[in-house]
Amino acid sequence: ACLGPPEVSISSCLNCINITVKLPASHLRSNEKLLSLIDVYKELDYYIMLKTRDGEHKRPHERTTEETFNTVIEELYPNTNYCVSVVVAASMNKHSIPSAWKCVTAGSVAQQDYHTTTVAGAACFSLMLAVVLKCMHAGGYILQNKPLPRMLV
Repeated sequence: ACLGPPEVSISSCLNCINITVKLPASHLRSNEKLLSLIDVYKELDYYIMLKTRDGEHKRPHERTTEETFNTVIEELYPNTNYCVSVVVAASMNKHSIPSAWKCVTAGSVAQQDYHTTTVAGAACFSLMLAVVLKCMHAGGYILQNKPLPRMLV
């Protein structure tokens, strides 16, 4: 029996990728209850394949005893696109189907600073616009509240 592909979701963090993996379902039952792969194998190995413009890199295998787990790949180049695929294997069952490739761009300090600067700039501009409009209103240039002269009524 093949260990079917795990569910993988990824998100970028500062010079890193955060990977969440949910193990594939088992088709074995015990007393009408569907067993998880952890119930069956106790622990599983997983391999992360990392694809960049330079090619594919297989990272060293790691172990898990959890149905859903997180791992972080650090020390990546900022603003670079990375794709990830995860393979799950058991000591007694090496037949596995890898997950579909998921891609994300690793974050950087510059991106976060740019976002903060944009928000701060928009707030300053809005505040200056409000002050100018208030001054024009006080000076009687817009939205005048004075009644019209009797001749125009």
